[in-house]
Amino acid sequence: MRELGLQKAAGALGAFVSGIGLADVAASEQVYIQVREALNKHEVLFFRDQDRAPEVFAAFAKCFGDILDHPAYATTEQSDAVQILESTPQNPSKIELWHSDMTFMTTPPSFTLLQGQIIPEIGGDTLWASATAAFSSLSKELQELLAPLTAVHDFAHGFAESLAEPGGAERLAPALAENPPVEHPLVRTHPETGAKSIYVNRLFTTRIKELTVLESQHLLEFLYRHVVADEHTVRLSWQPGTVAIWDNRSTQHKPVNDFFPQHRKMHRVTLRGDKPR
Repeated sequence: MRELGLQKAAGALGAFVSGIGLADVAASEQVYIQVREALNKHEVLFFRDQDRAPEVFAAFAKCFGDILDHPAYATTEQSDAVQILESTPQNPSKIELWHSDMTFMTTPPSFTLLQGQIIPEIGGDTLWASATAAFSSLSKELQELLAPLTAVHDFAHGFAESLAEPGGAERLAPALAENPPVEHPLVRTHPETGAKSIYVNRLFTTRIKELTVLESQHLLEFLYRHVVADEHTVRLSWQPGTVAIWDNRSTQHKPVNDFFPQHRKMHRVTLRGDKPR
């Protein structure tokens, strides 16, 4: 069996994996177990110089769970499990905010995977933040205050810009109908590790159910800023073939859109998750 190497990428979260490739994980249960344990520990893992074929990427992703479709993205011809995220001068990326993927769902994704296909010569990094580290760094008193609260997440809030475009409301009407606002615990318990994390994000969270509008606004703004404080983050500079896999239940991420008008194309897979508790 090939040996798994790990090198921490930052203090709070993130590690680079070496010594194995995507196909090794798909082919060996023992290798998969090692990677899964590393993912639970580091929350986001990075693999350099991997095969860029969508079929290989999809086979690796399926080791970690069932494929979850996304209502707003096209998929590759080679695999309908692999979504295309592309930013061009004619159609630049619209996602600017820190977020966890698809928290507007009753059962949001467990893991998300991204692979670099076309990478700008300059810029285009991605940031991740550990909501687990963010919760741990709060005082005990504030942790206890947050624990029983409930947050509302809304598809329409996260895709407001797309909905406002010409034809956007019609194009996204089915997704809008299928995804009414949902409620999730503000503090989420990880189903495998038992770790607690702050489960709100600026893109999809609209309010805290138990608080007044003003109280909710101020507390959410504090939490949004606290989760993404520098000491809770890691940054990746992409290369063609680089793969990132992260725990969507305990992290947030943000693309750095500093590369325009260069071309950036990524492949993505999201995996079905469980109901936050």
